[in-house]
Parts: sequence; structure tokens; C-alpha cells
Amino acid sequence: MSRYQLIKRWTYFPLHPETPPEGQTLEDLFAGRDFDLEAAQERLRLLMEQEGLPYGNRSMTYNSRLAQELAKWAKSIGEEERLHHALNQAYYVEGLNLAQPKILLHIVEQLGLPVDAAQQALDNRTFQGEVDHDWQRSRQFRVTGIPTFTAGQYMMSGAQPYEWLEKLVQQAGAPPREEPPTP
Repeated sequence: MSRYQLIKRWTYFPLHPETPPEGQTLEDLFAGRDFDLEAAQERLRLLMEQEGLPYGNRSMTYNSRLAQELAKWAKSIGEEERLHHALNQAYYVEGLNLAQPKILLHIVEQLGLPVDAAQQALDNRTFQGEVDHDWQRSRQFRVTGIPTFTAGQYMMSGAQPYEWLEKLVQQAGAPPREEPPTP
């Protein structure tokens, strides 16, 4: 048995907390920066394609604060992974505005989760403190992008190929993966 254990933990990060509820175009978001939006989107599209994942051609960014609070609610009922998948699909593929409670509740309904409980969590901002704690933790770790992966004292940010993630955990001390024998 290995002494290494993989622990997957979602920590929420305020990527663009200043984004208004109606959203902002990606062009406006990156205006004045030395950033090639088309090249970045193409790189991400190719990475997603390599993994067999869908990716839409989105032109907007939206404030994700309420979606993060909803994800904390989903964690409390053991449904965090399913909700994350659905939220990513809604945002990155369908380009939906996840700052809108109506859209978030529709996603909850599509998953067959208790809509009334989700509505109550959003209305009362029940998980606001937990998301605030995550944002503070993100600042502590100096997270600047999503996703960010940590292993031991090492960190990698952004969508990266599997091989790079494997190197990250090896750098932190995990033994190299044993390759299956070739036929």
C-alpha cells in the first residue's frame, strides 16, 4: 500500500468577483491586457477535445459567487461532483449566466435535487461563510487562476495535460506510476 493518498477538495476562488450579475464580455474583461483571447480559447478547446469533453465558444464571463455557494450546498447533501459537472456544462458549453438564481435552480431541478432546499440556501446565503473561507484560503495560497492543483508544497495553475499533473505529484514525492506491461 502506498503512503500517498489523493485527496480531491474543491476550494472556491474569486476569479473575477467584480463581474456584474449581467456578466461581461471577454473582450471587455481582457481589454488593455497583453492577452490573446482567440489563442487562449483555441488552446482550451484543443485540451478539452483531447479529453473528449465538450467546449462551447463563449464570449461572456459571469459572476460565479452564487454558483459557488450552491456547490457548497450540494456538498452538504453529497452531490457536489454531479453539480460541478452540470455547472461546468452550463457555463463552458452552453454559456449560461450562473449569477442568475433561476438558472441555478433549473440546473438543480434537472439533476433531480431538492429545488426548495437549494432555493432556501440561495435566498438565505446559507453557505456564504464557507465560500468566504475558501476565498481567504485561495489568497493564502496565492491562487491566481483556475483550475489550480496543489501537491505537497507545489502548485500548478490552468488547464494542463495529464502528464504535467503527473509530474506535479511526482515532484511532491509520489513514486512514478508503474506502466502496465506491453503485449
